[in-house]
Amino acid sequence: MPLKLDDGWNNIQLNLTDLTKRAYGTNYVETLRVQVHANCRLRRVYFSDRLYSEEELPAEFKLYLPIQKS
Repeated sequence: MPLKLDDGWNNIQLNLTDLTKRAYGTNYVETLRVQVHANCRLRRVYFSDRLYSEEELPAEFKLYLPIQKS
């Protein structure tokens, strides 16, 4: 699965149902653990039943990026 990260904060969304079906040919059931290594910084990890638009997310789940002046 190609994954490109830009400098600064990135918002990564993984469709575990689709990923499991494509990679292993089976159905996704549950996540038992998430392992995070020390060389990255996370603001939040959460699971949801579907993909939510930015407007649908609660304020504490939104990623506010600094405005770039040109």
